[in-house]
Amino acid sequence: MVAYHRPIPERRERGGAGDSAKGGLGDGLLNAWVQAEKMIQIALMLPSAAFIGWLAGYGLDRWLHQTWMATAGIIFGIVAGLVGAIRMAMFYGADPALNRPDKNGSETGKSAKTGDSGTAR
Repeated sequence: MVAYHRPIPERRERGGAGDSAKGGLGDGLLNAWVQAEKMIQIALMLPSAAFIGWLAGYGLDRWLHQTWMATAGIIFGIVAGLVGAIRMAMFYGADPALNRPDKNGSETGKSAKTGDSGTAR
């Protein structure tokens, strides 16, 4: 499984000495921006994947002198975009305890539960 990282970690994950238990107005605003970034990332996945699929198909059309590969590229891009958007939405909607990275930077509890790798971490 591909791990999607959060570019801005949440305040409770930092655990520094200066962090307060309740957080102020800035924490709520930062959290809102992080949530908005997640939704924008999911929303841009489908059109960008369709465009990249079309671009690859168009290039293959020109190179191999065919006429159907651009259409196949768009379809492949849409399917890939939907799969990516659904995976991201499932990841962001999962239990927050499972989304936190451990000390090594990998997701905790994911590979041991899903069986993606042969060994449990």
